[in-house]
Amino acid sequence: MIYHSTQDKTQSVSSAQAIAQGISKDGGLFVPERFPQLTADELKAMLAMSYQQRAKLIIGKYLTDFSEKEISDCVDNAYTAEKFGGENPAPIASVTYNGDELNLLELWHGPTCAFKDMALQILPHFLTKSLQKVGGGKEAVILVATSGDTGKAALEGFRDVEDTKIIVFYPVNGVSAMQKHQMNTQEGGNVYVCAINGNFDDAQTAVKKIFTDPETAAILDKNGMMFSSANSINWGRLLPQIVYYISAYCDMVNMGKVQPGEKINICVPTGNFGNILAGYYAYEMGLPVNRFICASNSNNVLTDFINTGVYDKNRDFYTTVSPSMDILVSSNLERLLYTMSGSNDVETKGYMDALKSAGRYEVSDSIKEKISALFYGGYADEDATKATIHNLFEQERYLSDTHTAVAVAVCDGYIKATGDKTPVVIASTASPYKFSKAVLEALDKGSLPESEFDMVEQLNELTGAPVPAPLASLRGKTARFSDVTDKEDMQGVVLNALGIRK
Repeated sequence: MIYHSTQDKTQSVSSAQAIAQGISKDGGLFVPERFPQLTADELKAMLAMSYQQRAKLIIGKYLTDFSEKEISDCVDNAYTAEKFGGENPAPIASVTYNGDELNLLELWHGPTCAFKDMALQILPHFLTKSLQKVGGGKEAVILVATSGDTGKAALEGFRDVEDTKIIVFYPVNGVSAMQKHQMNTQEGGNVYVCAINGNFDDAQTAVKKIFTDPETAAILDKNGMMFSSANSINWGRLLPQIVYYISAYCDMVNMGKVQPGEKINICVPTGNFGNILAGYYAYEMGLPVNRFICASNSNNVLTDFINTGVYDKNRDFYTTVSPSMDILVSSNLERLLYTMSGSNDVETKGYMDALKSAGRYEVSDSIKEKISALFYGGYADEDATKATIHNLFEQERYLSDTHTAVAVAVCDGYIKATGDKTPVVIASTASPYKFSKAVLEALDKGSLPESEFDMVEQLNELTGAPVPAPLASLRGKTARFSDVTDKEDMQGVVLNALGIRK
């Protein structure tokens, strides 16, 4: 399996090179040359498999330069019952909301209580083996921009991993108090965390610029280092996410929710487009999907794009109660455009260049038609998000975080607007205890305590929902990191954190 750059498909690399490098030198993203197909027999066989066995089968179709034992080692080390609280790291909870059954794919049972763990517990193992194949003995510098959950999940995944260093940037006022505390108390000798004055898009743009800067790459090379990424721009981050959609389908069949071959809808709370793109890639492999419901918060650039074919980031940016979706530049959309344009790298590069220069682009009629046939775009504002948390708890005693609530609200609106009763899987992306203040406000149970951990305690007393051990253990931990920088100075921060002088 060869991987090409979305902006120059003459750039062809192995999967190990794609994972080690993270991003193409031309600024494009690596995509597989084709989508391996799942046969009906394979889907049938997977019904009797564990999550780990399904993961090995799917991942093996893409990482063809990895041995069967290497893939098995990566999966077995990543998805342990100890890390995820059970043999199935991605269980389904079925609820009835406003009269319709919703199947919530709980992706937050890992060590940092967010869906990013599903990929970031296995990525370090992918990367370590990739570096052994193509790294030439260099140390990997993992550079991350985060809107909240990726940062902590990456820090935890790469903590003290040999031959790696990890540097995380987050918007100083753009993450929840719990997310900030998770990152700033991170243990490990190879980790560094810094806030920036700006939003996630500022951090992501600066990180991508540093990645593709030849001067910085030369400085790292001179010091025996190379950049890699833990963001979903890295193929090794995106690939494991394909697994849980296919596994969820198998679980739905086993639960009697769908018949083999019957189509489902997939609804995803979406910011950077990686999570929903993984579902689309599963569809390209043969997963029976009727519709992808792309749920946005008030930063509804994707909603407008799906409905009009115009992507325009020239709009107000909102800091919301669902901060992991506070994004106006959805970087993984580039991969979707590449596929839907028939792997046209020139066309894809044109869209990305227009986004850089004018902040907007409009796709061709052909792409517009393909997207509208498969994707539905909707959004939920702050009031709708909090109302959904409140109503879901009142109706089902199910406690939802703010991001999952966005998806539930949009999915409910879609069902009511279209009458589509196709069985639906909703990606539930975080523990509600990561956003205790917003969830408590939504439940409307009176005045709030000042301390974040007192809010966690109050939420637990009100609802009885268990507090995840990784969050409970943070109480009383002292912050290790408190640095704040401007986006223009991030390159200097990176070199300084690595102990490098120009």
